[in-house]
Amino acid sequence: MTLIADLTAALGAAHVITGADLARYTADVTHHYHAEPIAAVRPADTAEVAQVMQIAARHGVAVVPASGRTGLTGGLMTVGGLILSVERLNTIRQINPGARLAIVEAGVVLDSLHKAAEAEDLYFPLWFGARGSAMIGGVLSTNAGGSNVLRYGSTRALCLGLEVVLADGRILNLMSALHKDNSGYDLKQLFIGAEGTLGVITAAVMKLVPRPRAYATATLSARSLPDALILLNRLQAASGGAVEAFEYMPASYMAQMARARPDIRQPFSPAAEVTILVELGSLRPDDTTPKADGSLQLTGLLETTLAQMMAEGMVQDAEIAQTEAQRAAMWQRRELASEVMTSRQPTIDTDICLPTDLVAPFLDRISTRLPQLDAAAETILVAHLGDGNVHFTVYPSDASAAHADRIIEAVEDEVQALGGSFSAEHGVGLSKLASMKRRKDPVALDVMRAIKTALDPDNRMNPGKVIPAP
Repeated sequence: MTLIADLTAALGAAHVITGADLARYTADVTHHYHAEPIAAVRPADTAEVAQVMQIAARHGVAVVPASGRTGLTGGLMTVGGLILSVERLNTIRQINPGARLAIVEAGVVLDSLHKAAEAEDLYFPLWFGARGSAMIGGVLSTNAGGSNVLRYGSTRALCLGLEVVLADGRILNLMSALHKDNSGYDLKQLFIGAEGTLGVITAAVMKLVPRPRAYATATLSARSLPDALILLNRLQAASGGAVEAFEYMPASYMAQMARARPDIRQPFSPAAEVTILVELGSLRPDDTTPKADGSLQLTGLLETTLAQMMAEGMVQDAEIAQTEAQRAAMWQRRELASEVMTSRQPTIDTDICLPTDLVAPFLDRISTRLPQLDAAAETILVAHLGDGNVHFTVYPSDASAAHADRIIEAVEDEVQALGGSFSAEHGVGLSKLASMKRRKDPVALDVMRAIKTALDPDNRMNPGKVIPAP
């Protein structure tokens, strides 16, 4: 039998997609890469995923796992491979309020998990703009971050257990709900961030946290990035570590937002050089019980700290959200980042991470280096400043791939000199293979290749991604 016939017999014709119907599986949100798969399949459960993997193994066909297709690095790209979509594995198997755990399948949309947790007065603290389409399998496969990493960690820190189907169709059951398990290698960590190159994640045990009873949210202008970090440290000390997010939006970002989305109100006029969105969340009754005048102590703490720093000249202006609508408007400015930054083309996107106190030195260094390569280039960025993750984008005057690589290599140079990483939360995929070859420790690459060969000896799991050729 042919590959398509075998897959149809296993899944049914409605779940083996070919021809013109393949169009929605051939590109991610960037549209920089256009896949040419032989088919896309939509298994309904782990057993069917295992069947698909066994069939693909018999036919010697590569398999590319797909979730919400919100990736930014070309991880979905294939020519002649089989795309395996986990969209039908969309069951939240259990919310366990007592243990603060969720057992979820890989096709569960992030926002659905948020709502299910909230119904139990809990919170799944992975939060970013694509939460309405990103799926659990994808966020695990890329070790996604977002705005709350500062307090709760990235996806890796939120996962206790995994279920994975290997290249040969065997099901690896690592669905532990334990916070401590010292019985050998922590195998689940191999698959988190592996971008489907080692197996297909089909389900996971994820941590939930108590839902904050109140938030205090402000947009402020700081005199400088070092001053903003002083504010962050003071707020952490004053609140007992309650800072949930600390986001940086410079004047270049605000200016591009004004052009791309003139309907969005600007917080300061003229735009501040350093605009920060800060949010605190608390469960403490003292913080969250309204006082006689209706105000919250948590908001008062934020106001007091900002007032002190304004008196010292480090904070220049501030807006504090008084309603949920005002809070939502503040977050909208930040969550429009992808739309705003790509509203002008061509772009050269980077996703870097630095020690928090070295973000400002990096920006100084690259502002000196970049004009040497492209005197007409402009830049725009946003940053999860609390964890040092900078989304740094260049608008070049030359749209060629060779020019883009020269600029990316210059960014890498400055990041590496400061002890940072060229990849923070979007993964490697295809777009960062050259960076991996240039920057990743050679011994680390050898170990990664050895693991890949052990688990996928025929190189059929999302081949050509993450690990560069020797």
